[in-house]
Amino acid sequence: MEQREDVKILRKALDESKYTVVLGGSGVLEESGYFVLKDPEKAYEVEKKYGVSVEYIYSSAYFNTRPDQFYDFYKNEIIKTDLEPNETEKALAAMEAAGKLQCVVTSNVYDLSGRAGVKNVINLHGTIYQNICPHCHTEYSIDYIRKAPKVPLCEKCNSVVRPMISLFGEMVDSQVMTRTTEEVEKADVLLLLGTTLESLVFKNYIRYFTGKTIAIIHKEPHYTDTKADIVIYGMPKEILPQLGY
Repeated sequence: MEQREDVKILRKALDESKYTVVLGGSGVLEESGYFVLKDPEKAYEVEKKYGVSVEYIYSSAYFNTRPDQFYDFYKNEIIKTDLEPNETEKALAAMEAAGKLQCVVTSNVYDLSGRAGVKNVINLHGTIYQNICPHCHTEYSIDYIRKAPKVPLCEKCNSVVRPMISLFGEMVDSQVMTRTTEEVEKADVLLLLGTTLESLVFKNYIRYFTGKTIAIIHKEPHYTDTKADIVIYGMPKEILPQLGY
């Protein structure tokens, strides 16, 4: 009963909002069945299988010095399959179509929201679908990367093709950071999905929020939840469709 009432309160806040921004964290990725880098069990499996930590194998330093090993990991763990966007992403697309969502900012590299039909998406860390030769700037599809026997090389200049994603040790693109900050500043409602107010990815953007309502939907309680106006515990893919957009 309490959850149902909270959903009604959130619906009212969204209906009254002129500008709503969603921040989608690793919890959304996890419920979609994708590889979550910070999951302790996955991290252990990676270290056992590849002999190095996730933080190292998924770093720019490792990509630059050991592209063979990087792509072995990347192709087998990060881009092996294309899972479809789940109910969370479909609900966000419906919210946007209804005029109740103005922007989605996401930390995942799978463009789940965009593939579900959301038009205004900021992929903070880039996407696996954009791959570029760093020397001649020829673009390559995800299929080209997957089908490469080992390291994908540029057909024009033979350089190693680079996925346009932020690896460990790299800064988020400054233009993307600026755009994200501007979106958060405009928001009346800031809706966090599968993340917390203490998120290392989002907290520097959240501090620019001066709107009316911060709402959170995630699985488990967090000590910073008390700073939010609305908190609903559960999976976003189960909660968002209840909004009825």
